[in-house]
Amino acid sequence: MVMNAMPLNESRVDDPRRLRELIEKAARLAGVYDVTSVMVGMSGPEGDLMFPEMVDYVASALRIDDGIFRLTRERVVFFLADADRQRAEEIMQRLLVGFREHFTPSQEQRIAFGYFEVTPGMKDVTVREVLPEIFSSDPAPVAY
Repeated sequence: MVMNAMPLNESRVDDPRRLRELIEKAARLAGVYDVTSVMVGMSGPEGDLMFPEMVDYVASALRIDDGIFRLTRERVVFFLADADRQRAEEIMQRLLVGFREHFTPSQEQRIAFGYFEVTPGMKDVTVREVLPEIFSSDPAPVAY
């Protein structure tokens, strides 16, 4: 039995326009307010039942200025406002530790992270630029 199963009319995939909006928000923060933000790509193994639960856990811990975009059941993009890459890595690590403490998986799971830092002075950041960077073809998976 799968806990927290989604109703049939709900999807684990978001409208593509939302991803564009998150990237534009990061670019606007960098351009207008000189604020660095990070787009974090997180992917899990196909069919991993715990991965969507972990995504929900991370999403529930985000600040109101942050955001989430679900590409597929196994791929998600987090937008972390007012954070550089080092801070984003620390945030994700802390949240993974918290998830593991609350929901102990029966076996070690492997996920991959990718980071795209949107810094002041960057021009025209696009989805085509961000996605290949955060979902590289050869990610280094981390155990959680």
